[in-house]
Amino acid sequence: MTIYIGNLSYRATVEDLTEVFTDYGTVKRVVLPTDRETGRMRGFAFVELEDDAQEDAAIAELDGAEWMGRQLKVNKAKPKEENRSPANRA
Repeated sequence: MTIYIGNLSYRATVEDLTEVFTDYGTVKRVVLPTDRETGRMRGFAFVELEDDAQEDAAIAELDGAEWMGRQLKVNKAKPKEENRSPANRA
C-alpha cells in the first residue's frame, strides 16, 4: 500500500516527510512530485512504509492534522489510471 498526502506545504521536503513518517514505522519510499514545466512542488506526496499496519496508523493519526501551516489530507493512494483523459473514462 502507498499513502497519499495532500494539501502539503510547498516547502516540504523528502527529508521532512521521512522524519514525520518514521514515527509510524520504517519508511521505504517517499515521492514528492514536481510540475514538469515549472519544477515547482505540486502540493502532494506519496509515502510507503514497511507494512500495512504502520500505514494504517499513520493515516489514522495524520489525516486532518495541521503540519507546516496546512491541514493534511492523508489516505490510501488510489492506483494510477492508465489514461487520465476525461474522454477515455467510462
